[in-house]
Amino acid sequence: MFLRKLNGPRSITLPCGSIMTRGDLPSPRTTRWVASRKKALVLAVIHGLMDRKDAIDIYELSEEELSEWERAVKAHGQDGLRATALQKYRQP
Repeated sequence: MFLRKLNGPRSITLPCGSIMTRGDLPSPRTTRWVASRKKALVLAVIHGLMDRKDAIDIYELSEEELSEWERAVKAHGQDGLRATALQKYRQP
């Protein structure tokens, strides 16, 4: 089996004890960003599975968009990423 050389670790252990690998990340062709996919990407960036710049390039996100997702996860968890709850969770 051939393993491609990647920057960073192949897996990380999250604070809850679960293990996250690169296989748990959304596809680079993702166009519909549901809260669970956003959370997976944010956790990967925060905990060092993926570099921030790589995430922005691979998923074609803006710096501001990823920053907003990180802020929402830190403040409210996955619920803060839901598009239907913008009024509730993203008030200053």
